[in-house]
Amino acid sequence: MLIHSASQLLTIPGGPQRGTDLGTLGIIPDGALLVRDGLIADAGNTHDLLPRYPGEDTLDISGHVLMPGFVDPHTHLVWAGDRAAEFEMRLQGKTYLEIMEAGGGIQSTVNTTRAASDEHLLAEASKRAGLMLALGTTTAEAKSGYGLQAEEELRLMDILMALRHEGPLEIIPAFLGAHAVPPEFKANPDEYVSIVCSQMLPELKNHWESAYPGQPLPFVDVFCDKGAFDLDQSRRILKTARSLGFPLKIHADEFKNLGGAAMAAELGAISADHLVVSSNKDIKKLASSGTAAVSLPCTPFGLGESEFTPAREIIEAGGLFALASDLNPGTAWCGNMQFVMALACRYMRITPAEAVAAATINAAAAIGMQEHVGSIEPGKQADLVILEADDYRHLAYRFGTNLVRAVFKKGELCAGKLPG
Repeated sequence: MLIHSASQLLTIPGGPQRGTDLGTLGIIPDGALLVRDGLIADAGNTHDLLPRYPGEDTLDISGHVLMPGFVDPHTHLVWAGDRAAEFEMRLQGKTYLEIMEAGGGIQSTVNTTRAASDEHLLAEASKRAGLMLALGTTTAEAKSGYGLQAEEELRLMDILMALRHEGPLEIIPAFLGAHAVPPEFKANPDEYVSIVCSQMLPELKNHWESAYPGQPLPFVDVFCDKGAFDLDQSRRILKTARSLGFPLKIHADEFKNLGGAAMAAELGAISADHLVVSSNKDIKKLASSGTAAVSLPCTPFGLGESEFTPAREIIEAGGLFALASDLNPGTAWCGNMQFVMALACRYMRITPAEAVAAATINAAAAIGMQEHVGSIEPGKQADLVILEADDYRHLAYRFGTNLVRAVFKKGELCAGKLPG
């Protein structure tokens, strides 16, 4: 199929964009691209491509932007229940950490998730995945973390893989057995850390290699912050995971700067996520490493807070800055990357072009998928979004509505409807 006459074709060429290179969109006015066998075969100006491929089926998208599908590199997609009562408690003045210490927060979702059947969890996650797809996300990382027991965490990983098989949203799995310290280990959290290292991670590796032969090992993540795991505990978990061959990620600096971002750079983690209270020193360490700095603006927004990731400092330091939704039941029940970009532009003062690159090619790099998705270049997957707008800046300019007209995954229409 030859898609042609796009008002703007955003190619976002040349790989992940660091520092002030962020926002290089490679816009082709009156753009066109050729899709063959689920891959991008060619891209350029309509005037050049139409005569070059005279026998192809064509799709005229005059007046619409054509761009890569969004990549969401941080979600908690599988859970049961809700925490609407906690939202009301926060409005009454309770903080996130106070709610957690009172037995709410992550543990509340752990309780409802443990009690739910596989069928229920998969059905609920599938609904959320379908909505994300309709909003333009074609690839998403998704974590376990609401089991906090070896058997339960493996169950959630299997549900993520079932969701990946179900498609069409492409799921990149991450193991988050170290999401929180279970209540039964509050008096001795190091004991739970030992269980993660000596039991959960080896069992995960054995299970993965047996159940999913040929599939790369999932990411291993840890929540390094006040109220979760301290720096030494997080280091122990990540170093154990790395010794077993797992790639690494980390939640860091959401509430307190414990040094998790700098540790992520030191250990070669693919990303450090949240980074609301990261120091300038840690930002410079991240910027000099290969670790992506992933901002989750829906989370402070969802908590009603005024402090966001210092995006401009990360960009000006030369960092690899990316955006994600942090879709989860407690602080950010939102999988809409369009809204993520709108927040980022307003509260972190990045430009619409920077937001688009951070939500596509850089987000892909934050989960190791930059060779396959995140830009429109020959050989990559034809994961595409057609906007109900003639200028990409409307994505950040307008909010509270869905500007995605149609979504393609590997060249197949999977959400929305075609123009015309």
